[in-house]
Amino acid sequence: MASEALKDSQESATAAAAPRSGIVWLASYPKSGNMWTRAFLHNLVHVTSGQRRAQKINELDQFSVGSAGKSLFEEVIGFDLTDEHRAEVAAARAKVQQRIVDAVEGIVFVKTHQAIVIDREHPTINFAVTAGAIYIVRNPLDVAISYAHHLGKGVDFAIDFMNMKNAETPITAKQVYEVYGSWSQHVTSWTRKPHPAIYVMRYEDMLAEPQKTFGALARHLLFTPSESELADAIDRSSFERLREQEEKAGFKERPEKAERFFREGRAEQWKDVLTPAQVQRIVDAHGEQMRRFGYLPL
Repeated sequence: MASEALKDSQESATAAAAPRSGIVWLASYPKSGNMWTRAFLHNLVHVTSGQRRAQKINELDQFSVGSAGKSLFEEVIGFDLTDEHRAEVAAARAKVQQRIVDAVEGIVFVKTHQAIVIDREHPTINFAVTAGAIYIVRNPLDVAISYAHHLGKGVDFAIDFMNMKNAETPITAKQVYEVYGSWSQHVTSWTRKPHPAIYVMRYEDMLAEPQKTFGALARHLLFTPSESELADAIDRSSFERLREQEEKAGFKERPEKAERFFREGRAEQWKDVLTPAQVQRIVDAHGEQMRRFGYLPL
């Protein structure tokens, strides 16, 4: 499914390092820190504009949207969608993304778990309306644990899905399907070659060096927060703060089968949870990309 033609169009895109207008994708494989990054960006806008309260997690559509909202597609396609309408969804993605851009001035942050692929003869990402992307990558050994909880399934089920080439999600009451591919397909599609418009960061660095990691992200997006403003935005977006909000008010994006959305928020859980056989299955499937990002177990 991954297309060399799409790769070429990505490399020849006119998007520069500094977003000017259009979509800035907040992209990741699921359970890799996408929501955390989204919360940070909202809080950064709040802090630098003098707003005193932290961003509410149930109001994250204030400056950003998701790419797979079913209502967006049904407005374009014109009828209620079921799992039988995958071809219609694939054909409508470019128009839906154009509509998102047309509704705002300047840039808009759009959360996505899409891999960059050709799906049923249509690209999943419309580069004509793309200004750039932030891609967050996380150790797949930890992703498997978090994703299993997210799905309400066992770890082996999550590993099977992460290892599945060209994997797709279902069409649900709220979301159209997305094309994830395998974990390696997903990571490769967004990070195949360095590109000035795609800012790549590791979940583990967000945890270990938040000031450095989020500060670099802010500068990439041409924000110029003071050290205290940056620290405030990071604190407002900390995993503990986000989990506290969910415990008090719930979180509308929590899957029905998951006990909570914000669960652990730490690195190297796999050392305490995964069996040697499970570790080996993940390494066998994704060793090449794990090596690139320093994730191979010692």
